[in-house]
Amino acid sequence: MDIGGVLLSDGSDHRARKRAVKKFKLEALEMEARHHMVFDTYEEGKLTEDEYLDHVIFFQSRPFTRGEFRKFMFSQSTPYPEMLALIRELKAKYRLKIIAVSNEARVLNDYRIQKFRLDDIVDAYISSCYVHLRKPDADIFRLALDVAHTPAQQVAYVENTAIFVRIATGLGIRSVLHTNYGSTRSTLASFGLQGGEEVAQDAN
Repeated sequence: MDIGGVLLSDGSDHRARKRAVKKFKLEALEMEARHHMVFDTYEEGKLTEDEYLDHVIFFQSRPFTRGEFRKFMFSQSTPYPEMLALIRELKAKYRLKIIAVSNEARVLNDYRIQKFRLDDIVDAYISSCYVHLRKPDADIFRLALDVAHTPAQQVAYVENTAIFVRIATGLGIRSVLHTNYGSTRSTLASFGLQGGEEVAQDAN
């Protein structure tokens, strides 16, 4: 399953960057252009956090510190309690292996794992920063299947981005396009993974 947009809010999406622009009085177009030039490389673990910040924010003097900016960006991560509880319940009930497949930069990835105690439910992390692959590259899903050591037809994948769902489905993985807790719970139940409560609440 994915992490950002499913178990937690996205770690550093365009909404978080817009809030950063407002808080730190940054030039939005310039920040976005610089971000897009280096972000894929950063998420693949080929740039350090300091190198990313040098390119995107601290290429000139700022009236705030790296620590202040980093703290603000970390604060944008919030949990989706219903989804966390559902996956925790299903893991215990059906003795599932949970493999996280996510595009995430290393420092934020590590922070989110520790902050939200994801090790309690996740058995392995196929994170872009660790494996130097990013979705939509199909190889990241193939790697996840290898690590899970489980045939694709025995895997369910929960993801909030439609194109990634299509790619996983193309590999024979039963996939769920996550839009809210209630619909994901129902789809997983149709796979034989029954848990949670009937809650039709948008998780986004």
